Amino acid sequence: MTPSRRYRFQPAPIPTLATVVLLALFVALGSWQLKRAGEKAALQTRYDARQAQAPVALGWEAQDAEALRFRRVTATGHYETEYQILLDNRVHQGRAGFHVITPLKLEGGERRLLVNRGWIALGADRAQFPPVETPAGVQQILGLAVVPAERFFTFESRAPLEGAWEPLWQNLDMARYAASVPFPVQAVVVLLDPGAPGGFVREWASLDAGIAAHRGYALQWFALAAALIVLYAALNLRRRDAR
Repeated sequence: MTPSRRYRFQPAPIPTLATVVLLALFVALGSWQLKRAGEKAALQTRYDARQAQAPVALGWEAQDAEALRFRRVTATGHYETEYQILLDNRVHQGRAGFHVITPLKLEGGERRLLVNRGWIALGADRAQFPPVETPAGVQQILGLAVVPAERFFTFESRAPLEGAWEPLWQNLDMARYAASVPFPVQAVVVLLDPGAPGGFVREWASLDAGIAAHRGYALQWFALAAALIVLYAALNLRRRDAR
C-alpha cells in the first residue's frame, strides 16, 4: 500500500516569538503611515483652501508665519540687492543654476520681505556669478507665501555672517539671514507669481503634502507583514507519512 502524505503544523517557540514581534511591528508601522496619510490629506485640503482665498496685503508690520503659509499675498516696496542671495544647486530642465532671493523693502517701515524671483542658469564659470537684473522703483508683487524648512543637512555654518556679505547660500536659513542683516525680516518667503514682472524662470512645483508617499509606505509595511505570515507558515509545516 502506497503511503499517503499529510502535513502538520509544528512551530518552534523562538521563531514563533520573533514572528509575533515582527508582525506586530510591521502592522503598527503600516497603521502609523495610514494615520500620517490622513493627517496629510487634511493638510492638503487646508493648503488648497488657502490658495483659493483672496490675496493678503502685507505691510511692514511683523506677520505670523503660520497664518500666511500657502496664502497668496501682495506687497508694495522696492527691491534692494545689497543683501540679495543666490541659492545654489537649483536645477531646471537638467541645467544647474540658482534661485534668486531679493529683499523687498516694504513701504512704511524698515521691514523687508524676501522674494524668490525664480531660477537663473549657472553660467560658464562657477567662480563668477551670472548677472541678475533687478527692476528699480516701487514694485507691486504678487506671489505665494511659504515657510522655508528649518531642518536640513548642510556643511555651511549656521552662525550669523560677519564681514563682507556672502551671496551664495546652500539653503535659505531664515534665522541665520535675520541675524545677519541690519533690518527686520518677515518670517515668510514669497514665490513670485509666474505672471508678475521682475522675475526669472518660475515653474514652481505644485504644493503636495505627501499623501501618496505615506500610503505607499503603509502598503509596503502591510506587504511585509503578509509575506512574514506566509513564510512562517511555510517554514513550520512538517510532512509526515501515514498508512
